[in-house]
Amino acid sequence: MIPKVFQEVIDLGDGRTISIETGKLAKQADGSVVVRMGDAMLLATAVSARTANPGIDFLPLTVDYREKFAAAGRFPGGFFKREARPSDSEVLTMRLVDRVLRPLFPDDYHAETQIMIQLMSHDDEVMPDALAGLAASAALAVSDIPFYNLISEVRVARIDGNFIINPSREQLVQSDIDMMIGASMDSVAMVEGEMKEISEAEMVEAIKVAHEAIKVQIQAQLRLQEAFGKKEIREYEGEKEDEAIYEKVRTAAYDKIYAIAQEASAKSERGEKFAEVKEEVKALFTEEELEENGDLVSKYFYKTNKEAVRNVVLEKGTRLDGRKTTEIRPIWCEVDYLPSTHGSAIFTRGETQALATVTLGTSREANQIDLPSEQGEETFYLHYNFPPFSTGEAKPLRGTSRREVGHGNLAQRALKNMIPADCPYTIRVVSEVLESNGSSSMATVCSGTLALMDAGVQMVKPVSGIAMGLITDGNNFAVLSDILGDEDHLGDMDFKVTGTADGITACQMDIKIDGLRYDIMEQALEQAREGRLHILGKLTETLAQPRVEVKPKAPKIITRTIPGAFIGALIGPGGKVIQELQKATGTTIVINEVDEQGVVEILGTSPEGIATVLAKIDSIIFKPEMGEAYEVKVIKMLDFGAVVEYTKAPGNEVLLHVSELAWERTENVADVVKMGDVFEVKYLGIDPKTRKEKVSRKQLLPRPPREEKKIEKKDNPQG
Repeated sequence: MIPKVFQEVIDLGDGRTISIETGKLAKQADGSVVVRMGDAMLLATAVSARTANPGIDFLPLTVDYREKFAAAGRFPGGFFKREARPSDSEVLTMRLVDRVLRPLFPDDYHAETQIMIQLMSHDDEVMPDALAGLAASAALAVSDIPFYNLISEVRVARIDGNFIINPSREQLVQSDIDMMIGASMDSVAMVEGEMKEISEAEMVEAIKVAHEAIKVQIQAQLRLQEAFGKKEIREYEGEKEDEAIYEKVRTAAYDKIYAIAQEASAKSERGEKFAEVKEEVKALFTEEELEENGDLVSKYFYKTNKEAVRNVVLEKGTRLDGRKTTEIRPIWCEVDYLPSTHGSAIFTRGETQALATVTLGTSREANQIDLPSEQGEETFYLHYNFPPFSTGEAKPLRGTSRREVGHGNLAQRALKNMIPADCPYTIRVVSEVLESNGSSSMATVCSGTLALMDAGVQMVKPVSGIAMGLITDGNNFAVLSDILGDEDHLGDMDFKVTGTADGITACQMDIKIDGLRYDIMEQALEQAREGRLHILGKLTETLAQPRVEVKPKAPKIITRTIPGAFIGALIGPGGKVIQELQKATGTTIVINEVDEQGVVEILGTSPEGIATVLAKIDSIIFKPEMGEAYEVKVIKMLDFGAVVEYTKAPGNEVLLHVSELAWERTENVADVVKMGDVFEVKYLGIDPKTRKEKVSRKQLLPRPPREEKKIEKKDNPQG
């Protein structure tokens, strides 16, 4: 039986459309939709268990996004020719969707839930990650899974002052904004992107444009939901509650926590005091009561802790470490800390510390991107590591986490547009987070800036970053500059902003409440600008300008362009010439063919080695011009002439025939020149008889005057 298909179409207003359909594919999932834009098609499914596992007090939500190589008519790389673990790009898309969806499930819904999104057909004009949020929300919309507020996500770009929703990759290259915004009908929930030094007002304008487009997409989901037949939300067993236990915990703990929160203590000291209060609260219950309701006691203690700390901020304007809402923690920085790296820097702000290193290389070290939706390479990339000791914990190491991928990507986007376009190096920045109590990604941006300048990378402008928080009770609110880890967990917003003195370069915002007002967002952005400039001043106090040269241990890179015809000669048979040259000079030589030209990169720490390579290149590509004079050196003596070498192109040899040594007849070559003699010759082109190059010494010598023949006069007998 042919299934009945339900479809809704979203008009983007410029001739492009997005369609959402359900009823044809994956009908055993709780909800499934196909989203299509152009030839790009994504299948999204939503499935949730009917019951929660015992003892689970959180939502075990998994968002998975995959791009199938078959979608673009391509084979996966690798030996098995099969899609393996997700790429960083896929992980970033998963995070974008997860961050918007997660807060919109009921707080007491703890059933295992899985959202799977896969690219089934690719279109070069469509960036599929911008459709993933819409697909996920639409799959939930046609399911019976508890999810109380539909959302969507769009990418917004700006070209010549005009905003474009869901641009193509080609359009994105021309844009000064690349932002992904996730929102419900009435509230922006997530913002992430990079910008080319835009103002705070321009950023808010871009968010508003995106939000209007999102509203249209949510209306389409509601129409689809209505046409398909809105399912009744399934019943589920919520968390157990006990008002009497809550009142007992709150009465015993609230005032004590409130007092501790006003004391301006360090993270470890504060944690110990909170733990003591918790033990005092638990002592109010019998062992039998704790065995039965210990989970409720812990939950209500956390709830009381959160309420008390938030109220201290709103009522007293005092934060956990004693700062005012706009105050930045003490900062100290140091550059050139590691002697063997190409560049290094430590950035410490309060109890957060990041150590960044810079490594310089050739195009061979570029990061290769091989995805169904994108192929290319990055010559600037940043890796972020967050070891458990940074928070005083001991945990098993299980490879790079999604969080590490996300934080590293944010810092990379913050810095990448400040790397000069003509920088010859491939640059890898690595941030090791050594201490963490709030916004290690922003510490990474700051340490990364200093390490790049320490390495001699001529950054256009230095970049700093700050994380902003928010605490609100619906009426009153406080915007917090440079948030602590506790303020992130207990607060209503995590808003990271990076930029130069002249504008924003990247941002990441997560909102945990509904209905964030634009005036609060604008205040947060302005407060972030002031904090960002304060931190930037600390960076430039440490190192005002990039170092003029790279360090002695860092490689210098010289780029030369040669005619494509000479690439083979530089490589040599089986790579012999280039391999021997690299070995002899201690350099790395990379040749790329661009527009029928050879772009040669020479990387090395020895100026003499680099000079030798350049001399060899000059020798190989040297081509004398007809009629021009060149200095040569005799390197071999023969009976019929001398082999000479062009001094400006060592190794480039030519025969100087005995007949071209001098105007006088030469019987013995050694009578005119000797080994090691240096003199000039004239280039005469190719000899038509021998088909070899011909040079002459005598052509540059004064020609002797001709001797006139003497005519003898005979006596005339009749004279």
